[in-house]
Amino acid sequence: MKIAVAADHAGFEYKNHIFKYLTDRGFQVHDFGTYSQDSVDYPDFVHPLATAIENKEFDFGFLFCGSGEGVSITANKHAGIRCALCWQNDIAKLSRQHNNANVMAIPTRFIAKELAQELVDTFLSTQFEGGRHETRVEKISKW
Repeated sequence: MKIAVAADHAGFEYKNHIFKYLTDRGFQVHDFGTYSQDSVDYPDFVHPLATAIENKEFDFGFLFCGSGEGVSITANKHAGIRCALCWQNDIAKLSRQHNNANVMAIPTRFIAKELAQELVDTFLSTQFEGGRHETRVEKISKW
C-alpha cells in the first residue's frame, strides 16, 4: 500500500510522527511537505498530494493541520478526492465504510499523537461497504 502525507506548519510534527509510524510498519510513504515548522500556505502541499492520489500514484493520503479544516476543504476541491476530517475512531471508520474516503485530515491542535495513530490504523483497516453507499459516493464527483 502506498501512502501520501502532507501538512502545514501546525501539522508538521504529527506528519513526521505518522510518517515514521507507517514506514516502520512497512508501508511505502511519500512526504509532500512541509519540511519545517515555518509558516506556510497549506494548499501548496495539499494540491500535489490530492493530484497524486487522483492519478492513482498513492492509495490513501493523510493531511495534518491545526484544525484540519483548511486542508480538508482544499483536498475536496479535487473531483477524485473524498477527504474526511476525523477526530474520533468512529468517524474514521464511517468515512471509509460509508463514504469510501481516500484522504483523512487530522486536527493536530485538538487530538493527541496516540489518537492520530489510532485514526490512521482505523482508516487503513476499514473497507468500503459499497452496496447502498456506492450510488451516493458515485454522485459526489458528478455534480
